[in-house]
Amino acid sequence: MSSAPPRASRLEDTLVSGYTRLAASTPNRRIDLELRTLDVLLSALFLILLSPVVLVIAVIVLAASGLPILYRGERVGRGGRFFEMLKFRTLKPGAEERIGQYLGEELVRRTDAELTGVGRWLKVTQLDEIPQLWNVLRGDMSFVGPRPIRPRFFTELAHDLPAYWQRLVVRPGLTGFAQVRRGYETSMAEKLAHDLEWIADRSVRLYLRTVVLTAFRVLRQTITRRP
Repeated sequence: MSSAPPRASRLEDTLVSGYTRLAASTPNRRIDLELRTLDVLLSALFLILLSPVVLVIAVIVLAASGLPILYRGERVGRGGRFFEMLKFRTLKPGAEERIGQYLGEELVRRTDAELTGVGRWLKVTQLDEIPQLWNVLRGDMSFVGPRPIRPRFFTELAHDLPAYWQRLVVRPGLTGFAQVRRGYETSMAEKLAHDLEWIADRSVRLYLRTVVLTAFRVLRQTITRRP
């Protein structure tokens, strides 16, 4: 006969469930339908235009470090729904087990040590994130929003940062205010401030501006960094 879960664990489950209900009960805004329409149109267009690039990168990854070509990681989406985020694999085999428990600057440092040669170039240019266009088309993600996070870290951060649950109001993004304005080493509290600004002020203008700024940054990094 199994024993009952510890009181702290039950309380944690209750809190996370409460955050999910809060997000789900948040009224939909008309702008969300407009942004979803843009997500579908742009992701379908880019998937078609970038299909030759996807094929070339897949062949390079396969030749350089073997299978799997794609990384699949569980993330928390809108309303607390879990989904499988896709990326081109940039790390050595087994890296997820070695560094998956870290976050923030420590994760950045350990990830750098696990990158493959091709993976390092893909990471710097952000071309490793092209498969997330499929997540956007499916509705798991948006082009703009808070970056998706692992379930275990959502639980921790929701307790440490009282407003963190509000990220569940919108779809996680392929890019966002925090990524355009700051670097990977930015604290989670500062990233949250940028995310909350997007959630409060999201509009077609800000969406398109963020997408354009991200595109210019990726293009610049791709030109200056070659495998």
